[in-house]
Amino acid sequence: MLTTLGLDSTSEAVYRTMLAHPQDGVTALSERLGRPEEEIRHALDTLSELALLRPSGERAGTLRAVSPDIGMEILMSRQQAELAAQQLRIEASRAAAAQLIAEYADLRPTGSHPGVEQLVGIDQIRDRLSRIGRELREEVMTFAPEGAQKPEHIDSARPLNQELLERGVRMRTVYLDSVRNSPHTVEYVNWLTERGGLVRTAPTLPTRMIIADRSTAVIPVSSDDTAAGAVVLTGQGTLTVLCALFESVWAGAQPLGEGASADRHGLTAQESATIRLLAEGHTDDAIAKRLGVSPRTARRLATDLMERLGARSRFEAGVRAVQDGWLPSSR
Repeated sequence: MLTTLGLDSTSEAVYRTMLAHPQDGVTALSERLGRPEEEIRHALDTLSELALLRPSGERAGTLRAVSPDIGMEILMSRQQAELAAQQLRIEASRAAAAQLIAEYADLRPTGSHPGVEQLVGIDQIRDRLSRIGRELREEVMTFAPEGAQKPEHIDSARPLNQELLERGVRMRTVYLDSVRNSPHTVEYVNWLTERGGLVRTAPTLPTRMIIADRSTAVIPVSSDDTAAGAVVLTGQGTLTVLCALFESVWAGAQPLGEGASADRHGLTAQESATIRLLAEGHTDDAIAKRLGVSPRTARRLATDLMERLGARSRFEAGVRAVQDGWLPSSR
């Protein structure tokens, strides 16, 4: 049960046993749990590092397990701190990638830039992606921010994806949370996962992106018209940043098979993203595009959140979200 709070199964078993049998030492714990003493000692070290064990005031030189209410508070506070740090890493990677993308979006096809290949028009993009697919050897990582996938796109993607998975290529894809409401997209994702593909969802994504074998990345020059042109990036520094961005978003994304979880404020990831976008002054249409939902759904999300905050305007909603701890203060 406590593995969701970052405690491994052995450490949890030792902690529970020490609560029930506070007199047990290493040998007694080993016998009671049927596990080697070395494994018990490692678990004790883990529990001590997490402050779930403290020196006993009654028996000098021994440790006691802290009470469950204190222990749970310690674990939850630690997890919240880790989530906050993870969010900061994601935002830092997102900002660095956004700067790179903005720079490449301004490039002209006639320009010559090391590590950058210009693609103009959908035909060039498709040809280059086809060649990248044929040359793939180990892994492909993808951001798919378009929301629900069109059935015709799914049908055209199946043969290539099946061929890649049969070749042993590791496929990781991050879709928007909104695809959970698209039955044909969910069916396609289930088809992928049954064959070894890995899929997660996130409330928002910075751009469409494909990274092949950590050596080649393809991004559109315009998020509004991904068919107009794209750039193929192969510079080592650029790929390092883009791979870090993908790993950060992947770590914070949720497997599609899991239900949408809520944070300590009762907000889903999609709701948290919506309140952040509201506070930044985005319109319903802009929020809808970022979330991959319809403008009507975006308006409903915004209205529901404003009602929960007791706010009469979007500005007031942003202020109240900071006051209530839903958003970090800018100070």
